[in-house]
Amino acid sequence: MKDAKTPVVEEKKEIKDKKAKFAKTEKRPVEPCDPDALIEVQHLTKQYGNLIVLNDISEKICSGEKVAIIGPSGSGKSTFLRCLNVLEDPTDGYVFFEGNNLCDLKVDINYQRRRMGMVFQQFNLFNNMTVLQNITFAPVHVGLQDLRRVKRRNLRTKIANLFRKSEKKEAFLPVQTSAQEIKAEAKENAMRLLRRIGLADKASAYPSTLSGGQRQRIAIVRALAMNPKVMLFDEPTSALDPEMVGEVLELIKELAEEGMTMVIVTHEMGFAREVATRVLFMDGGKIQEQGPPEQIFGAPQNERLQDFLSKVL
Repeated sequence: MKDAKTPVVEEKKEIKDKKAKFAKTEKRPVEPCDPDALIEVQHLTKQYGNLIVLNDISEKICSGEKVAIIGPSGSGKSTFLRCLNVLEDPTDGYVFFEGNNLCDLKVDINYQRRRMGMVFQQFNLFNNMTVLQNITFAPVHVGLQDLRRVKRRNLRTKIANLFRKSEKKEAFLPVQTSAQEIKAEAKENAMRLLRRIGLADKASAYPSTLSGGQRQRIAIVRALAMNPKVMLFDEPTSALDPEMVGEVLELIKELAEEGMTMVIVTHEMGFAREVATRVLFMDGGKIQEQGPPEQIFGAPQNERLQDFLSKVL
C-alpha cells in the first residue's frame, strides 16, 4: 500500500511546486518597473508546446512614442503586440502598464484594458450592430458598470451607517451622472469622431454595407471612443485593397501628429519610416535590432535586417 501511494504523493508535490513557481512569476518582477515607461515588458516569453514564439524579450515604450514593429511573417510581431494587453497570456515574464503588472492575477485586467485601444487586422466589428452602436457599446457598458458600482457601494455604506455612531459614519461616493447622460455623452462623442473621419452619414449603416477602408477607420474610431492612453495596431492595412490603404494610414498619421502613443505592427515600410519615432525589427521571436527609422532603414547593422530590407524595399 505504501508503494501505491508514493506516485500520488509525488504528483501532488509536483503540482504544488508548479503553482508556487507560477505564483512567484505572477507577483514578483525581476526588477522594479521604470516609472517613466508607459509599457514595460521584462523577459517576455511565449511558447506553444515546443515552439518558442517570443524568446526572453525585455523592452520599454514611453508615453508619446510611435513604435513600429517590422519583420518577416512568423517572427512573433503580432504575438508580442497581443501580449502587451495580455490578449495572449505570456508563458513567462512580466508586462507592466502604468506600473501595474498585467500578469498578476490580482490585477483587474479589464479595467487596465480600458486605456489600451486595440485595432485588429480583420476589423472585428459587430455585424448585428449599426456603426453608431459599435462605437458606443463599450463606453456605455463601462459607464453603466461604474455607475452601478458606485450605487452598490453607497447602498452598503447606507446600511453600515445605520449601525455606526454619528462621528464614524462614512460619506457617500458622489453620483455625478445618470444612465441617460452616459448614453447621450457616448453618442455625442461617437458622432464627433465619425464627423472627423467623414463618415457621420454612415452612423445608422451596418458594417457589412461598408468598404474595408471604412470599416477599419470605424474600428479605429471605436478604440478612440474609450480615450485610450496607447493604441495598439495589428497590421491595420493587411486586409485592405491597395486603394483603401491610404485612407487608413492617413488617419493613423493624424493620431500620431496629435501625440498619441502607438505600437504598430506593419508591413508598410514607407509608413513606418515616416511616422515611427522608433522601429523594432523582430525575427525568430527576438528583437534583433532597434533604433530611429533613419538608422534602421538607412544604415542597418544586423545582417538579417539587411537581407529583409533588400527584399521589401
